Amino acid sequence: MKTVAIIDYGMGNLHSVSKAVEHVAPDTRVLVTDNADLIRSADRVIFPGVGAIRDCMAEIRRLGVDELVKEVSRDRPLLGVCVGMQALMSHSEENGGVDCIDVFPAQIRFFGHKLKENGARLKVPHMGWNQVQQVQDHPMWHKIADDERFYFVHSYYAEAEGNADIAGRTRYGVDLAAAVAKGNIFAVQFHPEKSADAGLQLLKNFVNWSGK
Repeated sequence: MKTVAIIDYGMGNLHSVSKAVEHVAPDTRVLVTDNADLIRSADRVIFPGVGAIRDCMAEIRRLGVDELVKEVSRDRPLLGVCVGMQALMSHSEENGGVDCIDVFPAQIRFFGHKLKENGARLKVPHMGWNQVQQVQDHPMWHKIADDERFYFVHSYYAEAEGNADIAGRTRYGVDLAAAVAKGNIFAVQFHPEKSADAGLQLLKNFVNWSGK
């Protein structure tokens, strides 16, 4: 039986993520845990996150999750979700600047208070459904149509421009990375557990993905 560990560092939407994985992969053992040994022994790892990146990174470093994430992502699939994705970047400008785990060499930017599209003012945080253009032909997009809609909730974003690891892009006033991928790691800004059939398919793909 495959085991999926969802890292619990006190800053994630853990219940809905675990229930969604259990739904798409009923033969999979799903663990919500802060136990490093259990996480190390899992076949796949999900790295979630919600809230302010400074608070998230403080807990991540206090609990040693930063080094644990780097360790387990070397030899098995790891999925970053929302702030979990942002924490994998090198730096966020939130709260005056926060150093992150630096798995991806990208910067996290604030949308700004005067975000506009076609002359219309856009609300921040960005909350709602956006189409995601698939930039990479990646196994995590299996059976998911290009330009499918996913559900986003965020005020900060990873830049799409010049991002060599971008796997999916969307636009909300600016072009942003909806997904990034490198080696065994795939990370998304949106919430797959809240993204209806497309999100559930992405989680199913993760359970079946070998990391290659």
